[in-house]
Amino acid sequence: MTEETPGFDEKPDVPSGATPDDAAEPAETSEQEGPAAPAGDAAKIAGLTAQLDQTRTALNERTADLQRLQAEYQNYRRRVERDRVTVKEIATATLLTELLPVLDDIGRAREHGELVGGFKSVAESLETAAAKMGLQQFGKEGEPFDPTIHEALMHSYAPDVTETTCVAVLQPGYRIGERTIRPARVAVAEPQPGAAPAQKEEKSADEESGGPEEG
Repeated sequence: MTEETPGFDEKPDVPSGATPDDAAEPAETSEQEGPAAPAGDAAKIAGLTAQLDQTRTALNERTADLQRLQAEYQNYRRRVERDRVTVKEIATATLLTELLPVLDDIGRAREHGELVGGFKSVAESLETAAAKMGLQQFGKEGEPFDPTIHEALMHSYAPDVTETTCVAVLQPGYRIGERTIRPARVAVAEPQPGAAPAQKEEKSADEESGGPEEG
């Protein structure tokens, strides 16, 4: 009767003609199957790249929207500021227009020597305040007539002018910056009709009469 020796495990059956290294081949084969994993990584990278492209596209769109909104806001601010300045100029011009008759009275009083005492102090304060608000007076005798800033109330001819000239300022004009709120009302004089041709003919006659005497 055969007795089993304790402590020894049964060895697996090895086919005849096989070596011990053949038993390790399944493990090596399983290790060789590992390189199939990079194909999954490539698909994952491709998906991430697509997501990155989408994110970049969305970022560019949002950046363009932000730039457009910023430009619109800047235009809005400039438009509001321009409207604010325009409203201020209109309000100032309206106020000063109402004061022009008072300034005219002050000017006439000054011309007649009646601007004295407390009235003179008040008048000068009013003129100073109007000047600080941008009011400018214009219109002088001897300056060329400009229909854009002058209003001719009287007309005459004068032999000593070569163009239409303001010979008297009946009422001064006023402006605020480039805005004329009242034209200067003036008397104008034009060159005497036929004066220049007559002088030319007289000169020609003198030249003709002088010719034979010299000969």
